[in-house]
Amino acid sequence: MSFRIAFLGIDNPHGAGWRDLLLNFQDEVEITALMPGFGGATTSLEERLAHVPRFETVEDLLASAEFDGAVVALPNNEGPQATAQLARAGKHVLAEKPVCGSAADCRQIIDAVAESGVAFQAGYMWRYDEGANRLRDMLADGRFGKTISLEMTFMTSDVNRRGPSHYLFDRATSTGGFLNWLGCHQLDLLFYVTQQKVVGVTARTGVFGDVPIDVEDGGVAIFDLADGSLATFLGGYWVPRWAGESHWCLRGTQRWVHWDPGRRGTSGVLEIHGPQPQWYAMEETFSTPVDDVPGYGGKRGLGLVRDWLDAAKEGRPCRSTPQSVCDTLELIDTIYQSSQEGRRIECSIGG
Repeated sequence: MSFRIAFLGIDNPHGAGWRDLLLNFQDEVEITALMPGFGGATTSLEERLAHVPRFETVEDLLASAEFDGAVVALPNNEGPQATAQLARAGKHVLAEKPVCGSAADCRQIIDAVAESGVAFQAGYMWRYDEGANRLRDMLADGRFGKTISLEMTFMTSDVNRRGPSHYLFDRATSTGGFLNWLGCHQLDLLFYVTQQKVVGVTARTGVFGDVPIDVEDGGVAIFDLADGSLATFLGGYWVPRWAGESHWCLRGTQRWVHWDPGRRGTSGVLEIHGPQPQWYAMEETFSTPVDDVPGYGGKRGLGLVRDWLDAAKEGRPCRSTPQSVCDTLELIDTIYQSSQEGRRIECSIGG
């Protein structure tokens, strides 16, 4: 019997991509109900799903639709409550990131999932990237020696690409801006790759481009990690076209690694520079092959959905958990606090 899915949020910016990704599992899953959200908008609805029953509210969905799990792709002002309602009703949930606007909003999800025991997954698909997992393994294996620093940069299309009236730039709807919607990927990965707590945050956020919006278009942050190393993040809606660039550099006493996850012709490249005990230095370039999996996130998305479906069957947690989502949101909250107060904030987040 197919795993029946209700899809909430048809016109989410990644909605069509998620639905295309689910086609990779068409022998296992079926979308059996829709809750359009976004004021009932269906502009991105595929014709193959035009016949699927639609519902206006989560209450209607739970009362009348037949489904086992839900993909929740609603704005931050609606997503937390919907996710908690579904979980309490015993429905497995895959929630598009960032899931919530703040850590406080996320705590109802932590409670609901703990009470019901459903499989919860968040759309942090970089946890399923081969390059990211190799970096995680290198650190866990001690191959960097003593970790010194981690530098993260992520720039993407500017505010003009979507237009300043888009809901992503509306504080009442989204709570935060670039850090909440896109920077969250990198910050979630910081916890996942390093497996370290963040114990201090110094940050500056704001509108640095030429389009005034209610939320930040980017910023910079310095993180003190529990092992004594430093991490930095710089990013924003700062590229004047539909494009993006992302780079990491990890440095330790015994090696340093540059990670280019968007290198053309690959699914990511690790340039590894190791010790030189005599005259011959350790140098390696490790490339992952081109990703040709259709749908949002490609192979990474495939791994994320696979983990969710298996977790629903096996009664275990996914790689992303309500607590890991809350940790990322708490870190973003702390970045905002540091910027607003103009000082370093001591904390103990994640790990």
